Amino acid sequence: MPPAALALVILAAVLHATWNIAAKKAGGDDRFVFISTALTSVLWLPMGLWFGWHEVPRWGWAEWAAVAASAAVHLLYFRALITGYRVGDLTVVYPLARGSAPLLTAAVAVLLLGETLGLLGALGVLAVCGGVFLIAGGPALFTRLHAADAERRRRTAAGVRWGLITGALIAGYSVIDGYAIKVLLIGPVVLDYLCNLLRVPLQLPLLLRDRAGIVAAWRLQWRHALVVATLGPAAYICVLYALQMAPLSHVAPARELSLLVAALIGGRLLGEADRGLRLAGAACIAGGVMLLAWG
Repeated sequence: MPPAALALVILAAVLHATWNIAAKKAGGDDRFVFISTALTSVLWLPMGLWFGWHEVPRWGWAEWAAVAASAAVHLLYFRALITGYRVGDLTVVYPLARGSAPLLTAAVAVLLLGETLGLLGALGVLAVCGGVFLIAGGPALFTRLHAADAERRRRTAAGVRWGLITGALIAGYSVIDGYAIKVLLIGPVVLDYLCNLLRVPLQLPLLLRDRAGIVAAWRLQWRHALVVATLGPAAYICVLYALQMAPLSHVAPARELSLLVAALIGGRLLGEADRGLRLAGAACIAGGVMLLAWG
């Protein structure tokens, strides 16, 4: 992986960990998703116009199909993530979502996009996924699934379910966006902005059905939504630019540096419990990313 691509992935990891903290603190639902999407469309409008003014008129059906598909999968991903945060524990949802995604993405990139993943790259992917498993609690995760406390069992099971669903959706949009960037040559800023913009009409039925709820959520959660709307696109645009320089099968696992960032800031995102296990997982992720960079 070129040094510039790795630098972009590291920056994206910091931004990604930060906006996930804000999303968790918001404790929102579908209304929070809509508010964040609408804010993104407004805040990033100048950038979208600047980069898309000359590019978009040249598009054909393939480019628009890729953007529409990405918008739909991104929306499902965000809703699944927010639902998981609401019904499960962040210590389960976030690591499982981020840990299952790179394995799925790397496999699809090799099978469908024709990428190659050498020995170092394969070891790097496995190290990243193993590190994420350790951060999620390691073997203790299975113990929590059989805990005596029924509520704890329920929240752990919900976290596992929604974490894996979210991971599959992350893999889905990663492959779509990788194809859009590498094959269709769509610009990163244009791709991300139009995907966000298209998600607004997809959520309009919610607005029409629950206007009062949207207003109430705005009053309580606008600050957290502003963080998500600002940092979320910035983080993903960095990833898309990295995809222009490096294979998807390398970039997708390297994105899990966001979990390393969370561990290094004292576990604010994943909690202070099991510090030793969490730091061991962070070391595995760091080592895996180094292998991906060398591979």
